[in-house]
Amino acid sequence: MPVVVIANPKGGVGKSTLATNVAGYFASRGHAVMLGDVDRQQSSRLWLGLRPEAARPIAAWEVQRDAIVRPPRGTTHVVLDTPAGLHGARLKEVMRLADQVLVPVQPSIFDIYATRDFIDQVAELKGVGQRRIGLVGVRVDERTIAADQLRHFLDGLAQPVLGLLRPTQNYVYLAARGLTLFDVAPGRVQRDLEQWQGICRWLDQSSTQSPA
Repeated sequence: MPVVVIANPKGGVGKSTLATNVAGYFASRGHAVMLGDVDRQQSSRLWLGLRPEAARPIAAWEVQRDAIVRPPRGTTHVVLDTPAGLHGARLKEVMRLADQVLVPVQPSIFDIYATRDFIDQVAELKGVGQRRIGLVGVRVDERTIAADQLRHFLDGLAQPVLGLLRPTQNYVYLAARGLTLFDVAPGRVQRDLEQWQGICRWLDQSSTQSPA
């Protein structure tokens, strides 16, 4: 059962947007997916409350703030949204669960430095094994100098860059209705789905390639 953790210590980088859309992708593939939220703001849990009954089911994982345990039987895929400032024992606890870690990063110097420090922290953790880490640029306007800086930063890292997601109101519009890119007609969000292709391929890789 793959557990995908969405993490970055910086707040407001799009973790919940990424987490809900990853869960939506798994659900669109017919998986029994659970979405957990250890962020005090509970954005992903709020989103689940908005999700229409007609949409493909995504179950809520009742994650306690003081302890994270394995989800119940019957679940095939898990997505875990995490808070800003994740560090120390809490970070180690989350990473012990993770098979794959998606790290969203925005094209700003503050996000770039925070992301670099976070990746270093994960690499230095002891007793949690090696986790597959993938980077996703979010709210990237490729016409800007900031986007060039982000690409330069990402090119210097060992982790794969899975995609660069544009700043579009599609994410805002769908989130307000408990939906994802994978819940609507592809023609409505074709450009965004194209940007997700690399992320989806990475998510689809066999969990046997990830540490247990």
